[in-house]
Amino acid sequence: MHPLDVFRFAIGSLRSNWRRTGLIALATAIGVSSVLLLTALGEGANRYVRGQFESLGTNLLIVLPGRSETVGGPPPLLGETPRDLTVDDAYALLQHPSLQQVAPVMVGAAPVSTPAGLEREVTILGSTSEMLDIQRLQMAYGQFLPPGDPQRAASVCVLGSELAVHLFGSSTAVGQWVRAGDRRFRVIGVLADSGVTVGIDFNDLAIIPVASAQALFNRESLFRILVEAATEQDLDAGEKAIHRLIAERHEGEDDVTVIAQDSVVKTLGRVLTTLTYGVGGISAISLIVAGVLIMNVMLVSVTQRRAEIGLLKALGARLADVRRMFMVEALLLATLGAVVGLVVGLAATQVVAELYPKFPVAVPLWSIVVALSVAMSTGLIFGVIPARRAAALDPIEALSKR
Repeated sequence: MHPLDVFRFAIGSLRSNWRRTGLIALATAIGVSSVLLLTALGEGANRYVRGQFESLGTNLLIVLPGRSETVGGPPPLLGETPRDLTVDDAYALLQHPSLQQVAPVMVGAAPVSTPAGLEREVTILGSTSEMLDIQRLQMAYGQFLPPGDPQRAASVCVLGSELAVHLFGSSTAVGQWVRAGDRRFRVIGVLADSGVTVGIDFNDLAIIPVASAQALFNRESLFRILVEAATEQDLDAGEKAIHRLIAERHEGEDDVTVIAQDSVVKTLGRVLTTLTYGVGGISAISLIVAGVLIMNVMLVSVTQRRAEIGLLKALGARLADVRRMFMVEALLLATLGAVVGLVVGLAATQVVAELYPKFPVAVPLWSIVVALSVAMSTGLIFGVIPARRAAALDPIEALSKR
């Protein structure tokens, strides 16, 4: 048989059994669209998390009190810090040329209230003017903490956008007075909508000078120190310098953990990429199920079409022609389902993107290639058994329908 005749014969068979064709194509389409949608969500999560961290700058070093190593004794215990991190420790890091900015950070919680009696329990950050640049924050209006001596307290604060609306409604917050704990602060600025960044909701907090936070919470120790290296190439040198300078100030004890922002981004990227591959692989199982369905339906089709197959062989069709005819039919079924699934998957991804514009959902190219390849491969592979069974039929027995 001519290859074009084989193709036409397979098309005719699919058209004459359109219900069966539609159900098999639907099964394959569900598998393909599932692969595309789930991998798109995984890729979107990867991009979202990367964007959250990279918005803070990839040349950021975070200094935490305490060593990350473990020390003896079952179970392993984190190394203890003999000294707290202080504001002086933070600014001592600027001795090294690779480190250009530091922002000491204190964190606590306190009720913030207005003279009108409105109150809200929020996170209070104590820091300096450098935090604006290091954290890549934007101001809605007003100004950020003023530069100056970090050891000098000042009764000023900056509010998150959500907190400002809660306390002052549509009125301008700048110039108003609020009370945090037992201290009064004048609002000098309101942050632009920043959302949640690295676990901190900048929309619902207040930022005060670090010296004021020390007085408010009655402690000197810092929560962490944010350090900005001059360039990404200076991260390694800057990290070594931090360990050395802190050890010099802490009686030779290297008692801090330094986390590079880019290492966090890379680690999370690897984890999320692995998860994306995982969910894509799980959803691809449905394509194998669709392949099994194609095989079963084709086996039933062989039984139902025994007379047709016998007639073809009696008219001179070779074994290879019959095998090819059923293989092409199985491949067309899988291809039809794969194309429909591709369209549905891309459409579903677009719907998600429209509903959640801040979530960067995107279908990776590799998932399209894998989904289509697996769908068509399973159709072809699972079509082998029915094709061989059809080709093995004896034409006389087939025509007699025995």
